[in-house]
Amino acid sequence: MTISIATWNINSVRLREPIVLRLLQEEAPDILCLQECKSPVEHIPVDGFRELGYGYLVARGQKGYNGVAVLSRIPIADVGDLDFAGLGHARHVAVRLENGVMLHNFYIPAGGDVPDREVNPKFGQKLDYLKGMRDWLLDERPKRSVILGDFNIAPREEDVWSHRQLLKVVSHTPIEVEHLAEMQDAGGWVDITRKDIPQGKLYSWWSYRSPNWSVADKGRRLDHIWATPDISGASHSSRILRDVRGWDKPSDHAPVFATFDL
Repeated sequence: MTISIATWNINSVRLREPIVLRLLQEEAPDILCLQECKSPVEHIPVDGFRELGYGYLVARGQKGYNGVAVLSRIPIADVGDLDFAGLGHARHVAVRLENGVMLHNFYIPAGGDVPDREVNPKFGQKLDYLKGMRDWLLDERPKRSVILGDFNIAPREEDVWSHRQLLKVVSHTPIEVEHLAEMQDAGGWVDITRKDIPQGKLYSWWSYRSPNWSVADKGRRLDHIWATPDISGASHSSRILRDVRGWDKPSDHAPVFATFDL
């Protein structure tokens, strides 16, 4: 069975419902995982999604902040959520496909602006969240699983527009990259996007602060799709839909896609 999966930080699912519908109409992924929905679950605008055939929704939400959702046109089962660093935020939800594959949708904390936990508690929360994910994976080594979402870290030099200039900027600091790598190693995760597109600059986020974002092209690859080794070989056709960043009233993130023959 071939399954296409997409992840997208939508930055308010209610505000950007029109472009979510457009993406579903034009690209038709089997599963779309959203982050930063900024909505209680009961207020997510499901009617339009259902009309397009996305009859399954599993989500965790809260008013105005965070929030994750999985939209699907194939059956999925809600298998819970996890909270790390004691934040109490809606940052994770897990679903199981009928073939037993687990899918974890995460919105890892951004970490604020200053990469110093002593003066910026949000940065410390981000590092603690990643440690919590690492410990969870060490305790429960995953199998036949996909983990994806907005990880808020661009790990490789080619994942940012300037490695040297961003080494002290939150999302690309060495300590964040190290924590992400520890979490990746704990789960044995394979970076599917980079497996399929191993070379070259690759971004999924461009700041709203740049009115000429496409020309300046000062992006970062913050959004990821990873899989366990037992199914990573079944993946292909990874892509980032850069043009979506230029749609009407866009998110500052672009959707990331991968396909699995499972």
